[in-house]
Amino acid sequence: MKFLFALLIFYTPIFSQTNYPKDYFQSPLNIPIQLAGNFGELRPNHFHAGFDFKTQQKEGLPVFSVADGYISRIKISTFGYGKAIYVTHPNGYTTVYGHLKKGYGAIQNFIKKEHYKQQSFEIELFPNPNELPVKKGDTIAFSGNTGGSEGPHLHFEIRDTQTEKTINPLFFGFDKFILDTKKPFISSVLVYPIDSTSIANQSKRPIVINLALQKDGTYISEKVFAEGSIGFGIICSDFDNVSYNLNGVYKVETFSNGSPCFGYQFDSLVFDEGRFVNALIDFPRYKSTLQRVQRLFMKRPYSFSNLKATNSNGILNISPNFSKMYRIEISDFNENKTTINIPIEFLNQTATVSEVKQKTNYFLNAAVDNIYEKDNMEVFFPANTFYEDFYLKFEVANKIMTVHDDNVPVHSNFKITMTDSTIINKEKTFIASIDGNRKKYNSTKFATNTFSTYTKNLGQFALVQDTIAPKIVSLRLIEGKVLNKEKVLVFKITDDLSGIKTYNGFLNQNWILFEYDAKTNRIFCQLEDEQLLEGENQLKLIVSDNLGNSSIFETSFFTSPKK
Repeated sequence: MKFLFALLIFYTPIFSQTNYPKDYFQSPLNIPIQLAGNFGELRPNHFHAGFDFKTQQKEGLPVFSVADGYISRIKISTFGYGKAIYVTHPNGYTTVYGHLKKGYGAIQNFIKKEHYKQQSFEIELFPNPNELPVKKGDTIAFSGNTGGSEGPHLHFEIRDTQTEKTINPLFFGFDKFILDTKKPFISSVLVYPIDSTSIANQSKRPIVINLALQKDGTYISEKVFAEGSIGFGIICSDFDNVSYNLNGVYKVETFSNGSPCFGYQFDSLVFDEGRFVNALIDFPRYKSTLQRVQRLFMKRPYSFSNLKATNSNGILNISPNFSKMYRIEISDFNENKTTINIPIEFLNQTATVSEVKQKTNYFLNAAVDNIYEKDNMEVFFPANTFYEDFYLKFEVANKIMTVHDDNVPVHSNFKITMTDSTIINKEKTFIASIDGNRKKYNSTKFATNTFSTYTKNLGQFALVQDTIAPKIVSLRLIEGKVLNKEKVLVFKITDDLSGIKTYNGFLNQNWILFEYDAKTNRIFCQLEDEQLLEGENQLKLIVSDNLGNSSIFETSFFTSPKK
């Protein structure tokens, strides 16, 4: 996605004018609704595109279609949403149900049939409208903890079917399930000197300013004495009355002497804009402290649709005789509002806290293509790979290329190229990301003596070979055993370098479905009676890594004759 270089010359606090149906969708669960995450919440490399509903810390709760429609997509993956079902509705919206344990009834039979047809656990299906129709309230699946989930819950989205934009479920009446009379919570406000000539409260670095709660419920900060260009950032969160955990805020607006300045609001989201979360937050601070400071300004405009700004991009220029009141308003969907007033005054001052900026020989202009090369190693950054200009750390030593560090956010892929004519066994060689003793696989192509990969991660890179096959460990003793009751096979599969790519099980020479949980490095298979022979059964498991190294595990077990 390209950046928006023309300055935004208007601001409007009105973000959404669409009339959404309020009573069309029911709840996807039959338990009291509690949120583990809300719409627009700040997540690693993306904004949260839906609701995370708590499932009482367990799996297996029935999940319902929230309205009539048909299952239009099924995706089974080891990452992301894990097992996910998409239902398209006749009113122009599609609902998404993620991190499922499994489908229900005919839906699960449909999925299982496709697993065996494709002989793969990871599948993506697009059923026709007449294949899997559903009615409002039909059970379609059971809740789970699959994919990138960090605990049992149901991920739920509402999308515009045509545009695939995700819409805040609160617009569809889901606010009636979640009582919310609580104001958003402000943790900290920071003032940012924007450039090397700017100072705020005798600091050239971002600093926290003190807040005092007023009798009317608003906050007022200590006075900010500044000169030059400054901006502000906030650490904030939101509560509701029933969920008892921190969630993201719905709307932020700022004003300078009463005039709108900068703001954003989470009515909808565009998937391709997800990584702009790294431009919105103070990314270096997040990497060092895990605090997400939401910056209320843009040094260089970026085209995140949810932002609205005047042509100052939220930056205040503090000059002699300047005296203003800056206001931040943080609101939730129910218009509970937290207000912070910040008095600002010009003061010519000497900084007691100096700027921290490490200059190198390479100044990167983010608006243009940039190429850096040394000793047969090269990195190419297309224009707008980064959000802002910076001094790049680039060096090559001991066959390791250092390309800055992960404190700078990357918006889009850049290319790493390495040439080495001395390498033998090129098909087992890849460009690895180096982190101490850890080596992370990057999908690598090679031609003659040149290797290349695309990545969004800065750091150190080197050519690494992987000739070691994955490890397979049975977590249940089955060799020569009789399996009549608990017919579940569980294995741990690991690979030290390039990582697991494929895993295939065969029972009596027939392919059988093993499901893979990447979080625990486990694969498991629920054996069905019709797959088993009376007496001895032969099991073979083949696991391969991304460089084609394979391990084979073979064993046999028995089943008693059926009565």
